[in-house]
Amino acid sequence: MEKKIIGIDLGGTSIKFAIISLEGEVQQKWSIPTNILDEGSHIVEDIIESIRHRLELLGLTNENFAGIGMGSPGVVDRENGTVIGAYNLNWKTLQPLKEKIEGALSLPFFIDNDANVAALGEKWMGAGGDQPDVTFFTLGTGVGGGIIAENRLIHGVAGAGGELGHITVDFSDRPFACTCGKKGCLETVASATGIVNLARRYADEYAGDSELKARIDDGQDVSAKDVFDLAKQNDPLALIVIRHFSKYLGIACSHVANMLNPSFIVIGGGVSAAGEFLLEGVRKEYEQLVFPQVRETTHLRLAELGNDAGVIGAASLVLLKD
Repeated sequence: MEKKIIGIDLGGTSIKFAIISLEGEVQQKWSIPTNILDEGSHIVEDIIESIRHRLELLGLTNENFAGIGMGSPGVVDRENGTVIGAYNLNWKTLQPLKEKIEGALSLPFFIDNDANVAALGEKWMGAGGDQPDVTFFTLGTGVGGGIIAENRLIHGVAGAGGELGHITVDFSDRPFACTCGKKGCLETVASATGIVNLARRYADEYAGDSELKARIDDGQDVSAKDVFDLAKQNDPLALIVIRHFSKYLGIACSHVANMLNPSFIVIGGGVSAAGEFLLEGVRKEYEQLVFPQVRETTHLRLAELGNDAGVIGAASLVLLKD
């Protein structure tokens, strides 16, 4: 009997689950809302109950599984299987996930940071082509990242390896303040929030006709998607914003490529829905900045797995346990 793996992607809005084969095939998936009430005290019990219920429905037992892998926000202690400081889950105190889940389900449990497991997912079954060296940028509300070198995730001495969103790229006279306390971080100019930051910055300086400027001047809410959509329609201000976004992300990609020379730098997250239009601008900047031999061997790609990257990558933690 070939064993299966349970992958869990724990988010502030929903908890995604999947049953995955040892070859990475998603066989079943489902999700439940994340109940963050009472300081998130219901979350682990909800996870345990949801897995029990699903296995019962499918006529499976823990004998059918090699283990459980999870991606979680917050500060993750991989060795002890704990999480602290996941504020979008209301987890302010130490959460002993491994102890509780292994105790309830009698299956080995493995956990890592959510951006890291998304990187593992894209590396294994997505745009990374299962190459041993892959770097992943996830462009969402912020910018996360994961670095896989020689088939191993880079964690660093404090677990902060792969904090790609905090590479300093904006050395202008008016860099934006980042939530980390620094100024000019990639996150402030290449996330969904960062693109809106740039739109507002350049709207102040722009004097020509522009639908984007008209919306901003009118006090309307503008999203990163709006900026990309208008740029595709050749709105002049939107094109200026995307040019600067591309420059900043291209700089970050070139630094990563020159240091690590991975096979692929994969760009995912909600902002990447802009597709090849996004990649085209970033690649143009990147190729001007990167070391020639690296340019020939490290290629930029869009992520392929979408919302499945987290559960697939979490499942792969079980296979990487050694």
